[in-house]
Amino acid sequence: MKKIPLFFLLLFGPVAMAQEQQATAGFDWYSLLNDLFFWMFFITFVLLILTLVTVNRAFNAIKELMTAQKNAIQSTEVEAEEQVMVEARPSLYQRIMYALTKAKPIEKEADIMLDHDYDGIKELDNSLPPWWVWGFYITIIYSVIYLLHFHVLGTGPSSIEELERELALAEKQKEEYLKTAANLIDENNVQYLTAEANLANGRKIYEQNCPSCHAIDGGGLVGPNLTDDYYIHGGSIQDIFKVIKYGVLEKGMLAWKDMLSPAQMQDVASYVKSLKGTTPANPKEPQGTLYVEDENLEKETSENTTESEQLSQN
Repeated sequence: MKKIPLFFLLLFGPVAMAQEQQATAGFDWYSLLNDLFFWMFFITFVLLILTLVTVNRAFNAIKELMTAQKNAIQSTEVEAEEQVMVEARPSLYQRIMYALTKAKPIEKEADIMLDHDYDGIKELDNSLPPWWVWGFYITIIYSVIYLLHFHVLGTGPSSIEELERELALAEKQKEEYLKTAANLIDENNVQYLTAEANLANGRKIYEQNCPSCHAIDGGGLVGPNLTDDYYIHGGSIQDIFKVIKYGVLEKGMLAWKDMLSPAQMQDVASYVKSLKGTTPANPKEPQGTLYVEDENLEKETSENTTESEQLSQN
C-alpha cells in the first residue's frame, strides 16, 4: 500500500510541473485538450481507478466467501461434536448393563486390566453376566428344593414308584388298545386259543349255528367231519378262520364275516380245531386230504393265549 502514493507521485508529477509552467506562461485549455499526452494520462487514470475498484470488490467478495466457508466449517464441526456426544451417551439398557456388570468404557479399560497376559490377550476384571449369575443361583435353589422334596421329606415319588406308575399307565394303555384291536383280527394274524373262556365262547357260538351241518359233536352231517385229520380246505387255524369268515358257497357254507365279529370267529375256529382227535357218536367218513400239523407253524404259547383271551372278552 505504501507504493501507491509513490505511483501517484510519479504519475502526476509531470502534470503538476506542466501546470506550474502553464500557470507561469498562462493556461491554454485548447492546447491541453489537443495534447495527446494528456489524453493518455486521463485514460490511464480512469482505467486505474476502475481497476482499483474492481480489485477491491474482488477482495471483499473473496473475504466474504472465506468467512462463510469458515463459519460453515465451524458449524459442521460443532454439529459433529454434538452428534458424537449424543452417540457416545449410553442408552438406558447400556447404563443398566454397565451397572450390573460393572463394565468400563474402552478408554477406561486400563483401570480394570489384570496382570494375566496370554499371547498378547489381556484379561479384564469384569463381573460375570447377570444371566449367568442368576442362573447359577437358581440351580442352587432348585437343587436344595429337589433334595428336600425327594430325599429328605419324601413328598416326591422315588424312581421305583415312578417306574411302577409308568408300568401301570402302560398296562392301562394296552387294555385300551386291546379293546379296539379285537376287531383287527384276520386270517393273517389269527391265533389258536386254548383258554377255557375262548373255547367256551366258541362252543356256544358253534352249538347255536353249526350242528345242522356238522352235528353237535362235530362228527359231520351235510358238512364234513371236523374231528378227523382230513380237511377239504386246510386244517391250520388260518385255514379254518378263513372258511368261517368267507364261507364256501359251492359247498353250502355261509360267510359269517357279517354276522360274527373277528374275535368271535377266532373263538369258533379255535373250538373247531380243538375237536380234532375227539370221538363223535356217528362220525362221517373222512373227506379231503390228510393234514399233518406243522409244529413250527402251529406252536401256540401261553402268552398268546392270555392276550387273545383279553381280545375275545372285548
